[in-house]
Amino acid sequence: MAKVSILLEKTFEDNELHYPRLRLAEAGHEVVVVAPNTDSDYKGKYGTVQKGDLASANAQAGDFDLIVIPGGSSPDHMRRDEHLVRLVRDAQKARIPMAGICHGPWMLCTADALRGRRCTSFFSIIDDCRNAGAEWVDEETVVDGHIITARHPDDLGSFMKAILATLAGEQAHSVKGSPKAPDWVR
Repeated sequence: MAKVSILLEKTFEDNELHYPRLRLAEAGHEVVVVAPNTDSDYKGKYGTVQKGDLASANAQAGDFDLIVIPGGSSPDHMRRDEHLVRLVRDAQKARIPMAGICHGPWMLCTADALRGRRCTSFFSIIDDCRNAGAEWVDEETVVDGHIITARHPDDLGSFMKAILATLAGEQAHSVKGSPKAPDWVR
């Protein structure tokens, strides 16, 4: 089975961390939560608390088969940790699959992983994605090469189907779904 990293920082979107962690473990994959340190409690937007399993300074991209980046405002905090940024940049260079949901694509912007790719995200970071060279689309889940993106917690079902298909070596597909961004952002 695969070894998957889920990145962690404060104010993560609770469901976007816990649902992938549980689904991946249920499917038999090893899940490692990577955070700036393992001694801290990281609190989600809705109050759940999570500790890291591995400090970001000790994480190596090549040790993982896929990296999941939950949203909330945690990706803004993740981008301040040089080791988390290095992990994502190294994964991009090695073409290791990465999956970002909601504000998670902020880390993909920082790692220059979206240039020339189609992606989606929470609508408030559309400009960030476009400025990073992506073609932003309002779809539930977008799969472009080794990058998987989704808009928000309502899209977790299709997001996880794409992640699990990727880990199984199957062709993952984008899911259009109904538009969720306001008309003025499309």
